Amino acid sequence: MTSPTDPTTTPAWAELQALRTDFAPDLRGWFDTDPGRTERLTLTAADLHVDLSKNLVTDEILAALVRLAEQTGVAERFAEMLAGAHLNTSEDRAVLHTALRRPADASPALVVDGQAVDRDVHEVLDRLSVFADRVRSGDWVGVTGKKVTTVVGIGIGGSDLGPVMVYEALEPYADHGIQARFVSNIDPTDIAQATADLDPERTLFIVASKTFTTLETLTNARLARDWLWRELAASGAIGDSDEARTDAVAHHFVAVSTALERVAAFGIDPANTFGFWDWVGGRYSVDSAIGLSLAITLGPDAFRELLAGFHAIDVHTASAPLERNVPVLLGLLGVWYTNFLGAQSHAVLPYAQLLHRFPAYLQQLTMESNGKSVRWDGTPVTTDTGEVFWGEPGTNGQHAFYQLIHQGTRLIPADFIAFANPEYPLRDSDRDVHALLLSNFLAQTKALAFGKTAAEVEAEGTTGALVAARTFPGNRPTTSIFAPALTPAVLGQLIALYEHITFTQGTVWGINSFDQWGVELGKQLALQIAPALDGDGDALAAQDASTHALLDYYRAHRAP
Repeated sequence: MTSPTDPTTTPAWAELQALRTDFAPDLRGWFDTDPGRTERLTLTAADLHVDLSKNLVTDEILAALVRLAEQTGVAERFAEMLAGAHLNTSEDRAVLHTALRRPADASPALVVDGQAVDRDVHEVLDRLSVFADRVRSGDWVGVTGKKVTTVVGIGIGGSDLGPVMVYEALEPYADHGIQARFVSNIDPTDIAQATADLDPERTLFIVASKTFTTLETLTNARLARDWLWRELAASGAIGDSDEARTDAVAHHFVAVSTALERVAAFGIDPANTFGFWDWVGGRYSVDSAIGLSLAITLGPDAFRELLAGFHAIDVHTASAPLERNVPVLLGLLGVWYTNFLGAQSHAVLPYAQLLHRFPAYLQQLTMESNGKSVRWDGTPVTTDTGEVFWGEPGTNGQHAFYQLIHQGTRLIPADFIAFANPEYPLRDSDRDVHALLLSNFLAQTKALAFGKTAAEVEAEGTTGALVAARTFPGNRPTTSIFAPALTPAVLGQLIALYEHITFTQGTVWGINSFDQWGVELGKQLALQIAPALDGDGDALAAQDASTHALLDYYRAHRAP
């Protein structure tokens, strides 16, 4: 790969710095004097209706941001990613999560490093669909012949956050009496609570680990296996023999992995293992076999609709001109706020309770991808990188942290997400409750943009010191994202939208958005510290003074 372009050396960066020097945002004035602003800054990507007009940008700033994308090669690098170039330079890998949602008949066929990618992807997808239908129909049964009613996904990071978020978001589509639960944390509370009220005869565990060596996942998998054996034996469902226990695992465990020997050693039949490839990063993997729990609970058709939604945004990003390209523009806005206006965080505020895990999902996607201080060639970055993503569903967030966004001293760009049609159309007497929710969605972006002046406060009869307290400065930037309904396809579009926002920013900053070495050091040290917790003197002596003291506290207070 070529060295990244230093964005700070581009003509566009110099333009943006000059524009920032005299920049005085005035959303009220801009809207008053420019009646075409909303129409001009409202874009469409597949089913997503995206209003950028309440952002702190002028046409001149947007044009300079687009030139920055041109001068840092965003479109060219995206095309390279789609074609299978090894954009993950630190691991010398292609980055092909977009291939997971290509149609089977896509032309020309994608062949990368000698692999027929389309063929392999759809072979796994077809196997996934067949297995999901077997579980849903009751053809696949537990060791005592009973139909599966609960699927427990065991994974961590991308093997957990994606399936959890999608399952919660599309819960209304779970139509075959099969629920999902998920275990990720190595805290034993997680597995204990997840299995506490389950019927072992009707439970299927899906262990997701590419290498089948992930500490947290394998620990929880062994605990789940012990629970299964113990509960089945206690009820008399299986006998006390190795053969009976092996048979139980074969009926109640499947894997998503490429390490077939380790899977078999655990007791899972390799024939019940679904693979993916090293060009699928964990945080980009929900549309791979990692989504097996979704194909089972929501159905293969819904899962394929999810993939189609992803692909629709892939096509938009690859084909739309930069000045009308929704993910690119949103990514560039993040660069503007981060590098020129001093913003450090980014709120995602879905006005949809079913998306309550979406901000957490985006935290991994964006912060693991772009939380880097070196560029893809190993040289230091030349700008601040990454945004701190966070958020909660509205209207809960309004009663928690919106105060800071409205009247605090920090600039916090925010994405507001809503849907025209609810999943549960309830009424409170003669009032449409979903319309009440959307009135809040619309009111918040209006209040953040335009605020409330001291004169307006005084006109309502407020006097004295309360005037300042009730004044809202406005000029707080928001993007409004609307869609007809939260369907599988629309959810896929939303996920892909943020994937490509992340890609755009990573390209501008010149970083590799597809590795995550920052998570490794802590895991390595945990393995070194673990023996000290059990009393190993050498391991204890090797620790720094603070860690040594904390270990002493633990050992003194741990009940025998």
